[in-house]
Amino acid sequence: MAYNEFLADRIRQVLKEKQVSFEEKKMMGGVCYMVNDKMCVGIIKENLMARIDPEIYEESIQKEGCREMDFTKRPIKGYVYVDPIAIDMDEQLEYWVQLALDFNPKAKSSKKSKMKK
Repeated sequence: MAYNEFLADRIRQVLKEKQVSFEEKKMMGGVCYMVNDKMCVGIIKENLMARIDPEIYEESIQKEGCREMDFTKRPIKGYVYVDPIAIDMDEQLEYWVQLALDFNPKAKSSKKSKMKK
């Protein structure tokens, strides 16, 4: 198992309960949940990855179990990892997913535009 399947089920459930339309994509050895064609949340091994507002980034990484996402060996501003212990309870997971959903409308899409035929 490259990523935590149970966490994947929990994230799907949160997104469905919030009536959020999403697309699931396997990437970076894990899975990512795209909202509005933008990376929103995902799972790398056992950790939640969340794309949050850079304005609350510094405050967020001070929270227990949250740290900068350093997938490329360098911190990626606006992306955080959240340890399993910090999302053990449903309310904790919902908190981080909601932060990512709150930022999603402001996030830039990395999707390349397709030319229409």
